[in-house]
Amino acid sequence: MSEMTDRSVEKPDEDRMSLKSNGRTPTKDDAKATLGLFNSLRRSVRRAVEKSPLSAVAKGSKVISRADSASSESSCSPVPLSPSLSVGSSVTSPQKNNGESCQKSDKEDEANVAPQKNTSPTHTKKESMLRSSDSFVDRATESIRKSIRLASKKVRDKTHTSTIPQSSFEENDEEEEKKEEEEEAAVCQEMEEAYTLPDIPHTPLSVMQINKLIETGLLEEAHLNLLALRHEFQQDSNQYSKEKDLSLLYSELRSKICTIVRDSGKELSGSVARIIQEEEKRAEQPGGLQGSWMEAWREAVAEGVQEKVKRVALEQKEQSSSWLAVHLALLGKAIVEDLQNVKGVLRAYYPPSFKVFSTYVNSYHRVVGQHLKTLEQQVTELKDLYVVLDWIINKYKSEKIMGSVSLQPDIKDESTDLQLEENFLKQLKEKYCCKVKEDLSSSLDRVIELENEDYWQKSQPPRKEDGFLDSHFHMDIWTKVESAVKNTQKIDPQLDQKVSSSCLEELKQFPVRFESEFKRHCGALEPQPLWVDYHITYINSFTALQEHMKSYCDACPEEVKGFSKEVEDLVGRLTQVLENQFKEDVKPYLRRMMTRKWLNNDSDFTELHSRTKLLSQHCAVMRPPCVQRFADRLYLHMAKEYFGQLMKNNYSCKNRKHEKAAAKIRQQWGELGEQFEDMKSTHEWLDPVGDDLSKIIGQKNKADIKQCLEPLVKNYPDFGKKHLIAVLNFRGLFRGREHQLILQRFTELKKNVNSESMDRSRVLFKDMQVNVNTDCLSSLPFSCFRVLLPESSN
Repeated sequence: MSEMTDRSVEKPDEDRMSLKSNGRTPTKDDAKATLGLFNSLRRSVRRAVEKSPLSAVAKGSKVISRADSASSESSCSPVPLSPSLSVGSSVTSPQKNNGESCQKSDKEDEANVAPQKNTSPTHTKKESMLRSSDSFVDRATESIRKSIRLASKKVRDKTHTSTIPQSSFEENDEEEEKKEEEEEAAVCQEMEEAYTLPDIPHTPLSVMQINKLIETGLLEEAHLNLLALRHEFQQDSNQYSKEKDLSLLYSELRSKICTIVRDSGKELSGSVARIIQEEEKRAEQPGGLQGSWMEAWREAVAEGVQEKVKRVALEQKEQSSSWLAVHLALLGKAIVEDLQNVKGVLRAYYPPSFKVFSTYVNSYHRVVGQHLKTLEQQVTELKDLYVVLDWIINKYKSEKIMGSVSLQPDIKDESTDLQLEENFLKQLKEKYCCKVKEDLSSSLDRVIELENEDYWQKSQPPRKEDGFLDSHFHMDIWTKVESAVKNTQKIDPQLDQKVSSSCLEELKQFPVRFESEFKRHCGALEPQPLWVDYHITYINSFTALQEHMKSYCDACPEEVKGFSKEVEDLVGRLTQVLENQFKEDVKPYLRRMMTRKWLNNDSDFTELHSRTKLLSQHCAVMRPPCVQRFADRLYLHMAKEYFGQLMKNNYSCKNRKHEKAAAKIRQQWGELGEQFEDMKSTHEWLDPVGDDLSKIIGQKNKADIKQCLEPLVKNYPDFGKKHLIAVLNFRGLFRGREHQLILQRFTELKKNVNSESMDRSRVLFKDMQVNVNTDCLSSLPFSCFRVLLPESSN
């Protein structure tokens, strides 16, 4: 190849003549075109030889062919004879010819090759490889000569019509080089594991010279001289100064190697690898450096990775709200780019035993884990905690970083998990849950503030949604919680349970906090209609919030149960306030029922009916199921108070006024029942009580009253004898034979009625105050004093 190059340089006249033979004098452009052509051919020859398997071996092992040694003899200074033949340094070792510092003369080669050929199989193999290499070079040279002649002929043919622009050659060269680089990267292979150590000099260079070789990057030559110096020390281990020199020089060499490795320099990586291999082999021999060279190499790799991670841009969080997300995105990109370089380029300069790609991957796992620990201390906001967790759990393993297609298939055999400190991820998750809780607490405080600003301060009436009074804060809260849970599910499906629990624990405190602020700001409104509307609004809103939170029963049943209890207690207190207000409103009018005034005047009942109608209007804007429970309680209260007036013995109907009273009771209770039916009350069992009592009170014939007792006994299990006596007193029937027969019949019915068929939950009369005559004469049998008392016509 060098011969061909020399010929092309030595005989430029021949190239000029090929142009002159076309019948014209070559121009300056023709000369440039020709020069570009030959430069392109030279590069092609160089690439052809470099891509040859034999040349790769020669390059990796630094073996210089005997044929080339003669031509380069003038440029190489002679080196002292190696003591390797006498100390056994030429025995096959895990490193293939890393090259000699200079070449011997042809005569020396001829004198040395013969004995080596007979004594060492390693040298026989080497000669065979060299001969193969020479043969390959000869064939390549002959092929190139033909290419030159063919190219010259093509140039001569084309110059008749046009001059070839130099740019076309350069473009073709660039395209070919780019294509070849891509092909080389695609088929990048590691160095061979086996190698042959070059001859060690008999006499090493001075300490200063060896140190200079290390500083200038001539590591192989420096290492060989170090080995020679080490051999001298091994011959005489009492030389303290030599031991000190060895230690200093080895330390300098290791430091230089670590610097190269940290910088990911590929130029000297091959030398680094062979030196490390040789030193690992000689680790047990005296004179070397303490500590593993391979471990030092791994530490240097980790330090280099650490420097690369530190160089990734990191903005101050005060300057950008997305500082962490941007940094981690850039970090992921830097990791992929560096591992691509390791996989495609750097790995080719190391033998397989170094496991270069695996070492870099593991270093990134460890270094990035430490980097995240440092970053975590700066993270104070929920969104940044989310970014860190998502990057650790999902993105780092994804196709964006460790799962990148560009790292396949090598990455398949590697772990893609970050090496984090023990419990770091657990602590990070706990911090995230606490931050979710704090964030929700702030949002709940803001809900109360907005409610005060929008409604309480302005005495603004609440709005309606689908006909019901409603405040949208329950939707805001539910959306906030749902967003936190769903975002967490994207990170870790198991973490969303903890987040749900944290949210509900915080929500558990909200009803009491809200109630306290509501009373503080709106207590002065009582009992205005706006005050009632606010109560109904928050009954509806908290009930809706409770329904939303029930969707988390599977994830955290205890927390949902606790929150539901707090909501139910608040709703109960709010409805109790409305109930108490209604009871106070109707109390004076109910007291005047079943009196003389009531019988002759409807004004009190009109007021009672008006307030009941207003209550019905309030219930119309209250959502179920609260409205049913609210209406049921007030319907029962109305029944107890209305019919309770019968039991107080405030009035007794005389002169057939009992018929008018019975009609009035039937009419009024019917109207009240209709109002509570409109309120969606489920206490239908209270509807017939008015008719059942009216039949007893309005019977013209006292003897027929016995036939009207059975419905009361069946429908109202708590209706007792004292209640019947009070009703009879209101009718005007205090005593007498019929009075006793009615009571006797009632007693029989109470005994005969199947107790299992009665609904014990229907309690109406039990708590009513009953004022009846309890003297001894009232309970005597009629036969004892029937002679004394005439029969009453009533």
